[in-house]
Amino acid sequence: MEATHEVFNQPQPLVGYNLFASNRPLQDALKFNAPALDTAELSRLGATLGSAEMQTHARLANRHKPELHSHDRFGRRADQVEFHPSYHALMELATTSGLHGTPWAEALAPTLVATRTTLPPEGALSPRGGPSVLGASPHVARAAGFMLFTELEPSVLCPISMTYAVTPALRSNAAIYADWGPKLASRAYDPALKRWQDKAGLTMGMGMTEKQGGSDVRANTTHAESVGHDGWGERYAITGHKWFFSAPMCDAFLVLAQTRGGLSCFFLPRVLADGSLNAIRIQRLKDKLGNQANASSEVEFHQASAWLVGDEGRGVPQILEMGSMTRLDCALGTSGLMRQALSIALNHTAQRQAFGKPLMAQPLMRNVLADLALESEAATALAMRLARAFDKPADAHERAMARLLTPVAKFWICKRGSHFAQETMECLGGNGYVEEGGEGIMARIYREMPLNSIWEGAGNIMALDLLRALRRGDGKGDAMAALAQELLPAKGAHPALDRLAAALPARVEDMATELEARRLAQDVALALQAALLCQSAPAPVFAAFCDSRLAGNWGQTFGTLGAGTDFDSIISRAMPH
Repeated sequence: MEATHEVFNQPQPLVGYNLFASNRPLQDALKFNAPALDTAELSRLGATLGSAEMQTHARLANRHKPELHSHDRFGRRADQVEFHPSYHALMELATTSGLHGTPWAEALAPTLVATRTTLPPEGALSPRGGPSVLGASPHVARAAGFMLFTELEPSVLCPISMTYAVTPALRSNAAIYADWGPKLASRAYDPALKRWQDKAGLTMGMGMTEKQGGSDVRANTTHAESVGHDGWGERYAITGHKWFFSAPMCDAFLVLAQTRGGLSCFFLPRVLADGSLNAIRIQRLKDKLGNQANASSEVEFHQASAWLVGDEGRGVPQILEMGSMTRLDCALGTSGLMRQALSIALNHTAQRQAFGKPLMAQPLMRNVLADLALESEAATALAMRLARAFDKPADAHERAMARLLTPVAKFWICKRGSHFAQETMECLGGNGYVEEGGEGIMARIYREMPLNSIWEGAGNIMALDLLRALRRGDGKGDAMAALAQELLPAKGAHPALDRLAAALPARVEDMATELEARRLAQDVALALQAALLCQSAPAPVFAAFCDSRLAGNWGQTFGTLGAGTDFDSIISRAMPH
């Protein structure tokens, strides 16, 4: 056949690059929050994540969705989910990189060495010497790796995040934690469905919400009856259901169920001590908008065996502790997705010619790209600051900041995600709206963005949680005083930030109802982001952020920065190469 035309002016895809080495905002956030952290291993991980091989695994894991096998061919219950091999390749990289329970492993370090059966793949975060396998700032280091991994593929991080969140909660049952803790923190990945004693590494999930209640878990009807006592403590039989039960092939789950003492938290393994499957019946897998590589299910419990974790009737405090960790990951995940979407947009507009010059050189496009870069860097700064708070639980200020920042970061960063993804997709035009090839990553990001805002407490829940933290002490420090202390280093740096910081205490005191709680959450987030950028970002970034987000020199969409913005400096800093 004769050629009808020459294909040209189509940008080369963003592949074969180092996600960490090219991310200057993340590097500066690490210098600010963990100045002593050795980032060499993050750089190696970044190179692996940016490779063509791993991008192929991400594509295939999403193209070939998990499949439920409720029964075997003889009609017996099987309750197993089959994943594409690329899913397992991604899970192995995430676990060998220590993105799951590893940051909690300081007290378990000798045991971890003993349970380590294989070396991590090249490019994974590897253990260091000393008491912590991730150095002196394990949660900050893990947060940076989690954010980088999200740029590649966020779906598989659901069981990774849940394992991270439930590991400390298990300490409320010392016997279970002694058995499971080392393997939850181990960097070995073992997807086989077998007894915990026979596995080198374990993962865990959660089961909280039910059809009738959603976030109102006190409305749960699933119930537990005591049936005995053994080496793991009080044993119960659980009957009921869970409406959202993510990653059902994890080795165990923390679930909520009603007892005579009230809503309680239970440890529910998939495989029992005799090798038989626990009575967890997977009804179906959710057909979701995004998050395709991860299996989310509906399950029923038919007198399933479970063990009490913590005190009877204290289930809600238990899940609130776990929720702080998963909410951190929501903020980190959205920040990572923002960075990847921005990188793709920058890569495209730098190569694509339009009206006689690169798209990036067109004035309006420069405004859009710079505005997106500001949003992405501010999200990174806030999410990494939150991670730092978890590295210093003995510090009263850091405890208060964890209580304050968790709902703020989760609310604001995740709320901005969907709008951000739409704008970056528009930078690519029609190519951004297709599913195939490298450009298809944008469609995947767009579908993924709403999830982090919904999961683990939607916007209203987060705004109310912030209001509670600011209005009354909960034993974790004075959040209002901590906020003032956090904003103090930026005092005098920009008049708009000074005005906002000065007004916040009175707004909290004068707020008679919760009607303005979302606006308060927005403004606390913006003030904190500005203060962080003042300390970690170049002057053009800080000035443009304050002028637009705080001083009102901004419109209702991205790409409405003032003409005095230093567009070149901001865009150059954000470039992925």
